[in-house]
Amino acid sequence: MKTDDLVAMLATGAAPVPPGAASRRLSIALLVGVPLSFAWMTLVYGMRRDLAQVMVWPMFWVRMLLPICVAVTGFVILQRLARPGVLVRRAWLGLVAPLGVIWVMAAVMLLSSPAEERPTLIMGQTWRTCAMNIATISLPVFIAALVALKGLAPTRPALAGAAAGAMAGGVGAAVYALHCQELAAPFLAVWYVAGISLPVVVGALAGPRILRW
Repeated sequence: MKTDDLVAMLATGAAPVPPGAASRRLSIALLVGVPLSFAWMTLVYGMRRDLAQVMVWPMFWVRMLLPICVAVTGFVILQRLARPGVLVRRAWLGLVAPLGVIWVMAAVMLLSSPAEERPTLIMGQTWRTCAMNIATISLPVFIAALVALKGLAPTRPALAGAAAGAMAGGVGAAVYALHCQELAAPFLAVWYVAGISLPVVVGALAGPRILRW
């Protein structure tokens, strides 16, 4: 087949992509993944029985807002990376800002606490399982996001995979927070951030293989 004929054949029936296609596909991924993550948390770990009481504590909302900000920023970055030629620009700051806030809070708390209490503030009671629990709960959103990306056109698959991991990790941490007993800022700064980071790393490594054209 001649080149001109091939180009003509590929161009036949070509039409512009509807506006917002990437956002819609990723929104559907969230609509599928979030309920599955919530169901997994409820069935395997269970909701806190005193959730109504702890919801009046400021640190409960800090613990919720940190991963929600990460998840929202991951969504914004992801829908940009899913379209060729669209720049991420300063959207990355949405990941840096909440992490910076929790790290500052953790540093202030550690510096103002007696030295003998600092290891407990960092380790809490669930440091062995927290990060992996968050990563596990994030899996439905992570998988759904990668499936959605396969139908789009990411030209930077490693970054797109990492952004999918950030979105999924944020959702996973927010959902897990409905079960978790830990509220100390140093614990959140280490183990919640570690749990969110796990799918980010996996996404960055798997993206070039899974999302290649």
